Amino acid sequence: MSKGTITDETAEGTDTCCAPPRDIDSDAMATDLQLLTAMGNDTRYELLRRITNADDGVCVCDLEAAVGVSQSAVSQALSRLYTAGLVTRRKEGSWRYYEPTETTAALLETLDDLRGTHE
Repeated sequence: MSKGTITDETAEGTDTCCAPPRDIDSDAMATDLQLLTAMGNDTRYELLRRITNADDGVCVCDLEAAVGVSQSAVSQALSRLYTAGLVTRRKEGSWRYYEPTETTAALLETLDDLRGTHE
């Protein structure tokens, strides 16, 4: 038989070199993409880092001053992070305080590990 000729065995898939990729969970993929997309903006990512580095919950007004964008932009970014499950929020009077979720802590720790730093 000449080189490159397909035999009955390979044509039927009984003697192939590789296994086909397994199916993926589309719901898990959608959840992962929501998390990554929420983190994939410089303002949202900076807010997430600042919230995580705070000792206690951080107020929107403090975040606005720290990142240098409008209160509206900060509120929209925080809403996106909240929807993605990356931050929790609590209301005290007329103020809202944001804290990182365990998911956020794990993701940021993994990123730190990949960079070889641990803040």
